[in-house]
Amino acid sequence: MTSDQQRELDQIVQSAQRLGIELNQSEALSWLTAISAAGKEDEITFDDRSGVFGHKISMLDFSPEDLAHFRKLGRLVEFVDIPGQVETALALSGSAAQSKIQLYPGDADYFERVNILAESRQDACRTLGRIMREKALSTASGPTYQLMEVRFGSFPVDIVIDGQLHRGGSSISWDLDSIQAGYISGTGTDGEPLQITWDDAAENPGWCKLDWVVADPVRSQLVNASNMLDVTWEDPEGSITPLDGFLDPYFQEIYLESESIPIFSKLSQHVSADALDNYVHSLEKEVNKYITKDVNYGKAAKRMYNIFRLTGRYSEAGVIRELFDEPSSMLYQVWAIIRTLDECSQPGSSIAVEDLLNQTDRLIMEVIRLLEGGEEEQVVKILLQFRDALTDQRSGEKPPFSVESARDEVINIVNNFFYEKLTTVPEIKRYMEKISAGPEK
Repeated sequence: MTSDQQRELDQIVQSAQRLGIELNQSEALSWLTAISAAGKEDEITFDDRSGVFGHKISMLDFSPEDLAHFRKLGRLVEFVDIPGQVETALALSGSAAQSKIQLYPGDADYFERVNILAESRQDACRTLGRIMREKALSTASGPTYQLMEVRFGSFPVDIVIDGQLHRGGSSISWDLDSIQAGYISGTGTDGEPLQITWDDAAENPGWCKLDWVVADPVRSQLVNASNMLDVTWEDPEGSITPLDGFLDPYFQEIYLESESIPIFSKLSQHVSADALDNYVHSLEKEVNKYITKDVNYGKAAKRMYNIFRLTGRYSEAGVIRELFDEPSSMLYQVWAIIRTLDECSQPGSSIAVEDLLNQTDRLIMEVIRLLEGGEEEQVVKILLQFRDALTDQRSGEKPPFSVESARDEVINIVNNFFYEKLTTVPEIKRYMEKISAGPEK
């Protein structure tokens, strides 16, 4: 053990004692040793046994235990290669890529690089529009899944849709009906009718993302599965151009198939030399948002963990790493799943009500098993009310239950947990105060 590693381990131990959380010192030392070595080299590493690859630091947090599950789910969300036209590389991202430490992940997040070979940018955008629409319609619903939303294109001007104002330049959200119709209707700020077609959106695709709710009958579990696309156009001379103007870095992805190595290698060469600094800066903006405006200290903690592990602040990263292993952190999953359950309980859903009830029962048992005192009582009460609402809804009644109120109650408990723990560590508290103050003038 080096003197730096000993110092960092001592800091983690002291912080864990201050927080009142259990710490396995040998595991913490193993992680510190591994991440210190990985941090010295900006390299991609391949795991021969599992067949996955990714940035060395990201690979330290990935467990192949659920790899078969994620690969199976990936077949629903992924885009397939089209020889001579479309090349793809699918990866896990978010908490799903950190399954070694985030024992209670909120969603199943995927990230896919989609490289389109075309004569012109316009042709590439048309191809993207076509394959995204085909994907959405072909995966609209099934016995175990349902498409919830597609993000595609940007509003060219301010538009009012169903009484809500959407600013020009903001991302367009498409539901299944609007995708099938091929357009979204609204009014301009002058009251005149406006219509935006799918083909219009393809001209400036911007943020591309698809979201589903998926029921796993084997696990008796519902999950939000999403696929965020990073789309590039490759011209006949081999020049690579991101369609949204920015090629995403690869610091948080775990690529699921070795066949993706060639396309990943080709695209990663074009990632900016300042990619790490830019990535950290974007994460810090999100931390600022989640501790000052859209308050969610669970989301802030996840982003701070990524910042700390990528910038050499290993003792702070180690403390947050331990927080994710605490029973109370599963409240973040409860908060996320309430939204999932509500989305797929709406009229027209293809997800069976029995699956919703089973998931709610499972959550109740997990809360009873892991939590205690006021937290357990409050969350169980919310989940029981939600279960009753699902049962009433199945019988055709409209229950007096507010999903938003329930989520607000749970997120308040989540925030209290993470805020109390994070601000107990002086180094993290100072960092949060600095971030909340905004960029230096």
